[in-house]
Amino acid sequence: MVPDPRAKKRAKRPAGKKIVAKIPTKPSSDDAHEIVYFQRHAEDDENEAIPGRVFLDSCPIAVQAHIIRVLVAVATAPPKRFAGGGYWEAMKSPMNGWHEVRVDGPRRRHYRLFCRLDYEATNYSKPLLVVVAGRSKPFQTELSDADYKAVKALGNEYFKRDPRSIA
Repeated sequence: MVPDPRAKKRAKRPAGKKIVAKIPTKPSSDDAHEIVYFQRHAEDDENEAIPGRVFLDSCPIAVQAHIIRVLVAVATAPPKRFAGGGYWEAMKSPMNGWHEVRVDGPRRRHYRLFCRLDYEATNYSKPLLVVVAGRSKPFQTELSDADYKAVKALGNEYFKRDPRSIA
C-alpha cells in the first residue's frame, strides 16, 4: 500500500516560516464601541457642562429614546458597519470626521446629535463613540455656520486632552 501523497503536503511547513498571530495594540474600528459623553473641562467651562447630555435632556422623551436606541445600535454594530436607514450619517466637508444621529420629532422639528469616533483615548480598551453636542432645527431648514463652528470647537476641546474629559 502506497501512502497518500497529500498527507505529506499537509504535514510540511516551509522551513524558517513562523506563524505569528497579530496582537492588537489599540482599539480597532471593527470593535464594538463604548458610548461616552464629552464633559467640558473646568479650565474651559467652570460648570463643566456635558453638552450632549444637556441637548438630550431638552429633547422630547420619544426623541430621546429614539436617539439612544440609535446610539446603542451603532456602538454595537460597530459604526462603520451600521446601516441605519438615515439615522446615522457620516458628515461631509467642512464637518469631515463627524457623525450625526438624525431623528425627526414632533411639530416638524429635526434633532441632530453630533458624535466623534475616538480610537486614541488612553485608558480605554474599546474605541469610543463620543457624544459631543446636539442641535435642533425646524423642518426643511439648515443649521447655521455658527452652529457648526460651535460644535467643531467642542470637538477640538475634547481632543486636546488625553486622558479625555468624559462624563
